[in-house]
Amino acid sequence: MASKATNIQDKALGELFYISAGGDIDKNNCAAKQSKDYPYPVYANALVNDGLYGYANYYKIDGNTFTVTGRGDVGHAVARHCMYVPIVRLLVCQPSMDDDVDFFAEQINYARIFIESTGVPQLTAPQLSKIKVKRPSLPEQRKIADLLSAVDDIIAAQEAEVAAWEKRKKGVMQKLFSQEVRFKADDGSDFPDWEEKTLGDICMYERQRSEGANFVGTENMLKDFGGVTFDNSNADGSGTLYHPGDTLMSNIRPYLKKAWLADRKGTCSTDVLVFHPTSVEPGYLYWLIASDAFVRYVMSAAKGSKMPRGDKKHIMEMPLLLPNKDEQRKIDDCLSFLNDVIIKAKNELAKWQELKKGLLQQMFV
Repeated sequence: MASKATNIQDKALGELFYISAGGDIDKNNCAAKQSKDYPYPVYANALVNDGLYGYANYYKIDGNTFTVTGRGDVGHAVARHCMYVPIVRLLVCQPSMDDDVDFFAEQINYARIFIESTGVPQLTAPQLSKIKVKRPSLPEQRKIADLLSAVDDIIAAQEAEVAAWEKRKKGVMQKLFSQEVRFKADDGSDFPDWEEKTLGDICMYERQRSEGANFVGTENMLKDFGGVTFDNSNADGSGTLYHPGDTLMSNIRPYLKKAWLADRKGTCSTDVLVFHPTSVEPGYLYWLIASDAFVRYVMSAAKGSKMPRGDKKHIMEMPLLLPNKDEQRKIDDCLSFLNDVIIKAKNELAKWQELKKGLLQQMFV
């Protein structure tokens, strides 16, 4: 672990950097795609793709700087080593002395600037200029920035690995549920044809009310089938009962894909649907509900614009083709294996993210 920086000066950011806002975009000299005529990137207040908005045939900033988002998700810093055009409320920090912009961008991100606002949060240049930062010597700035950059590279590679496995799993699910790919029985023979069913033929949604621990509300369900957290402060309240092997799905904004295969007994809010398998393997039922096709079907009859809810009767009428239980188990085993790989990759990513957090604490606290 890196040692804490020495000979550090405490400074206001405005003492070290000229800070200005991006301003208006010249739409007549911009394009959506980069070309030899429009070579210079245009950056705006956004977190996706480092705020890339488009390209221009002119530039406003030349040299090593860093930008800070000044509207919406404020306080996100990105070091930029190119000629570019900042627009609207994106704040540009240009060094007035010989300082490393990568080091200070990391420090601003670590500061996690928060602006209280009843509307859209905004961070102004005068506000940013008052933020206190630590300024070690330039050689130490560069060493710290190089170390953090190396860790960032590993984190980015691990994020790409997680995304690649997620994409593989999605592709495998599509091929399996469309029967483009079929498993063979253990003796090498073909499995029987899949049978036409409805969701209500193979499971029921639980209506039984009870009191108990392991309470799950929609806010406790993690998106993209990431699992759940438990709120046992509601343990004395009444909720819908669920058991191990049941699949729970948020019935509010189902397009966020909030679902969980229960591994314990507990209760949940009435906005969480509990699917109890009756003539289907529990794991297969979970993957069926985790499929894009299921989410599209639910949304086709969801009610409400801001907080759409699935229609329970419509959901249970969902038509499907069901393999026999032996093939269900093979499908479950395959997808569960892929899911385990993804969980392992995510855990490795979390370790590197935690390492960086520890490095930042030592360097900037």
